[in-house]
Amino acid sequence: MIEFIFMLTHDDVTVDDAADVLADLRDSGLRYVGFKDVGPPPSVLRELTDAAHDTGMEVMLEVVSTRAGEEVRSLMAARAIGVDWVLGGTHPEKGAAILAGTGIRYCPFPGVVVGHPSVLKGDIDAIAADAAQLIALDGVHGVDLLAYRHDTADPVALTRAVVESVDGPVIAAGSVATLEQIADLEAAGAWGFTIGGAIFEARLPGGPTVAGQVEAVLAAASGAGVGR
Repeated sequence: MIEFIFMLTHDDVTVDDAADVLADLRDSGLRYVGFKDVGPPPSVLRELTDAAHDTGMEVMLEVVSTRAGEEVRSLMAARAIGVDWVLGGTHPEKGAAILAGTGIRYCPFPGVVVGHPSVLKGDIDAIAADAAQLIALDGVHGVDLLAYRHDTADPVALTRAVVESVDGPVIAAGSVATLEQIADLEAAGAWGFTIGGAIFEARLPGGPTVAGQVEAVLAAASGAGVGR
């Protein structure tokens, strides 16, 4: 089984109606929900986090800000918001120091990440080596891999190489849009994957509703209904 994290985001920005979307998922069986550090203010994200916790979900904040100062502010906000995981970011030493002692699981980006929406650069061996260095840092729990946001590397081979290089969860983030991709990521050993925009664009089975698509993806992730 591979874990599904539903991101309340589109184009790397948290959607304005995230609270309403989350309310419709209360009985879906979803275990993990996430949002980006771009969009609504921290006060709104705190309310969203509390609502998710009330339903028994774990909450992930993904850092996609590209400047060090913005990333630090996002990490400080993550502490105040009360999320369970922080994904992404490209300044892991600072991130680990800021999140130390909070109990928040920290999974930064391996490789060279540029732009917004984020794109991954570098060859597979270099990205896997960087992932190994990240996981060796005190305070790093896993890695947030932009497997399907690389221009040239095969995403499955990239995921497998990173999985083999780290002792911790590998989360495939960004541009997952089919059940076939989910099956491939599970075969490659990924701990989990995120989907946001593809569901808001009604590209997954179970549409047209968000809740219907989330349930279809959950079924796929649990091993039921994955087709090729």
